[in-house]
Amino acid sequence: MRRNFSVRSPAFALLIALLAWSLNYGTCIAREGKLSWNGSGRVSRVSRLMKEGRTMQAEPTRMVLQTGANSDNFNVLDYGAKGDGNTDDTKAFEAAWADACQVEASTMVVPSGSVFLLNPISFSGSNCKSNIVFQLDGKIIATTSSDAWGSGTLQWLEFTKLQGITVRGKGVVDGQGSVWWNNSPADNPTNKLESAASSTRESNYSNSRDSVNCSNFCQAYFDAKGHHLTQMPVPGRIFNRTPDLIACQITSEATGKMPSTMPTALRFYGSSDVTVTGIMIQNSPKTHLKFDTCTTVQVFDMRVSSPGDSPNTDGIHLQNSQDVVIHSTSLACGDDCVSIQTGCSGVYIHNVNCGPGHGISIGGLGRDNTKACVSNVTVRDSTMSNTLTGVRIKTWQGGSGSVQGIMFSNIQVSEVETPVMIDQYYCDGNKCQNETSAVAISGISYQNIIGTYTVKPVHFACSDSLPCTGITLSTIQLKAIQLENNNLNEPFCWQTYGVSKTTTTPPIDCLKMGKPSTNRVQSNADSC
Repeated sequence: MRRNFSVRSPAFALLIALLAWSLNYGTCIAREGKLSWNGSGRVSRVSRLMKEGRTMQAEPTRMVLQTGANSDNFNVLDYGAKGDGNTDDTKAFEAAWADACQVEASTMVVPSGSVFLLNPISFSGSNCKSNIVFQLDGKIIATTSSDAWGSGTLQWLEFTKLQGITVRGKGVVDGQGSVWWNNSPADNPTNKLESAASSTRESNYSNSRDSVNCSNFCQAYFDAKGHHLTQMPVPGRIFNRTPDLIACQITSEATGKMPSTMPTALRFYGSSDVTVTGIMIQNSPKTHLKFDTCTTVQVFDMRVSSPGDSPNTDGIHLQNSQDVVIHSTSLACGDDCVSIQTGCSGVYIHNVNCGPGHGISIGGLGRDNTKACVSNVTVRDSTMSNTLTGVRIKTWQGGSGSVQGIMFSNIQVSEVETPVMIDQYYCDGNKCQNETSAVAISGISYQNIIGTYTVKPVHFACSDSLPCTGITLSTIQLKAIQLENNNLNEPFCWQTYGVSKTTTTPPIDCLKMGKPSTNRVQSNADSC
């Protein structure tokens, strides 16, 4: 006899339970597949951990980021960064960058409330997607371990070859430069000994009796087969150039001191559409922020802070870069607040507060008989307080090229030593040889330079062979302030041709009218 199948029977209930379990299992498999693939053709970190049999107890946030609306965010904490200010977090930053680099318009997050200790690191962009954001809300500090720096490196944090890179946030980049400044090249004779060291190496270890007096030579020790074993510093002695004597930098292995090569805190190289905003960079060993071979750069609403006596600590350094805008920024440092070097054009600087520091400078240009070209630079609506100079152009003797199309306008100066300066005899303190060639300077306009000075209002020292031409002054009002041990000087002009369109305070009547009769013409190879 046939039995009717009732929906209330135990068999029916079991069938429903099996069906529900099957559907949930399929959903879990689908979710697992979604987590294990990041959309760019690479297996994600979560999947790798699962393959390696490692636990994922510390990964819940990472899983949400990979699957939710914020899948383009890459937080360094999720890559193992400790953020305690003592642990080296370099590898975690490298790993986070490697993933962020592969996602268009991604954001690498350095969260607030943590301090991250980093060795020198390069965020390379040669194979990266475009428009990456480096969101800096925490604090990054440079290692002070001399071992991490070896014999020296030119950069600490570096972004290279990127199309669209933004560094933004409320965080801090701290170069901890004080450990370097006491061992700066200004006080360290290592650099001056490089030529002597080269001569020693190139002599094929001859038995020359030439001697060198220095404090940074090392005695090198070799085994019986001539293999180099070690080298130890032998300070303050006079040595003969012998086979077992070499010149060396005092490095961590020998003395525990930092190397003499001081790094820039934050550098951008070979990149376009670069933005830096919101952050503070402080106490860099050398330059704080550098742009080299970049186009379309914006810097605004950020700060640089270092002591006024910190050596060679430029605020912002521009080199071989075009279409640069810097505004709404405060720069306090021990060298030029902004340094504009060769290869720069289309630079617009406004609403910048500078001081302490050396002012805003174009140059030095033409060092070692090189060609330098700078054009179309405007600096306006800015203040200089307690700086060495206000707005300055400086070139070395012997160079070539030109500086042209420069405007300095609406500059407020307060207790600045020399507010307006052109110096074509720039020298860094060593004895500099007189040269006849020079970087040509023309078409320079000074408008509304107002405030106080403590040494000299204007200093124009132009080349004998290539005098400055097209210098225009308008509304220059500078009042002297007598400080203790300071001698006040009158305006100075040498080989400077131009015109004052208004009366000036003090009177600047040393400009020459017309055109120079002995102006040497540069060859085509020397001109820009």
